Amino acid sequence: MINFENNPLLDKTVQFSLDIIEFCELLDEKRKFVIAKQLLRSGTSIGANAFEAQNPHSKNDFINKIKIAAKELEETKYWLYLCKNSKTYPFNERLENQITEIGKIIYKILSTSLKN
Repeated sequence: MINFENNPLLDKTVQFSLDIIEFCELLDEKRKFVIAKQLLRSGTSIGANAFEAQNPHSKNDFINKIKIAAKELEETKYWLYLCKNSKTYPFNERLENQITEIGKIIYKILSTSLKN
């Protein structure tokens, strides 16, 4: 089992995934199924790819997994943006703050990895 307690990216993506699951359950209760499904997939995929990156076959494999996590992060930001700006959807500001923090970590990892 991967020890994610000493890894800020894994720690934050696990908590974010758990919070996304809870928020998507709220969306489902409000019958907002389409965005709930999309948000659940992209939001939890960030952490899944970060976890996969912990056991890469090569440096390129690591970078590829982190790039996929970054793409999923951007998609998740889109769905959260729609919720925030819709008059009929709930919004959770904590998720927005979490995704910003995760983005900072992911883009720093990418920047550092691509330099080395």
